[in-house]
Amino acid sequence: MMYNNGFWGMNVIWWFLWIIMIFWVFVTPYDIPGQRRKKDSPLDLLQKRFASGQLTKEQYQEHKAILENDLAK
Repeated sequence: MMYNNGFWGMNVIWWFLWIIMIFWVFVTPYDIPGQRRKKDSPLDLLQKRFASGQLTKEQYQEHKAILENDLAK
């Protein structure tokens, strides 16, 4: 028994599923939780700014204390 419907051996449902999967992989946004890359937290951004020399040690400690107090609430 031959399955010849013009879709190279795959029926319409499989083609639909492949299109949905390709769309999902390439078009979904990157900020979906747990997908691809997590966004940096404010503390991470502060550490990067301190490491790059944009902040002094005193500024870093002051901002860090503010962020930690906000997170504790």
